[in-house]
Amino acid sequence: MDKPTRRIAVASKEGLAVSEHFGHARRFLVYEVRDPEVSLLETREVDHYCHGHLGSAPAMERILHTVRDCDAVLIARIGDGPAEKLAAIGVTAISDYAYNDITESLLDFVRRSPA
Repeated sequence: MDKPTRRIAVASKEGLAVSEHFGHARRFLVYEVRDPEVSLLETREVDHYCHGHLGSAPAMERILHTVRDCDAVLIARIGDGPAEKLAAIGVTAISDYAYNDITESLLDFVRRSPA
């Protein structure tokens, strides 16, 4: 049986670990994962959403548009509101891999959550 290909966005400050809070992300690294292969497709720039206790609605809309073709977003942290907005467009917010290596996290995620 063919393994599914998954498209997953990762919020990372330095490109090595899942290290950025969803609301503070300035970019999302978009990967294609087909176990055991992980390929970086592109980097998508965004405006950060979180400004203290306030969020920018236009920035959130742009982020949702930016990741809408992904199955999931791996982030270090995310609030309930943004996670619900992602879920509403069919994108799963995953914070279980905070500060872990990107490649290892992506492979573990796809192995644990078949498409």
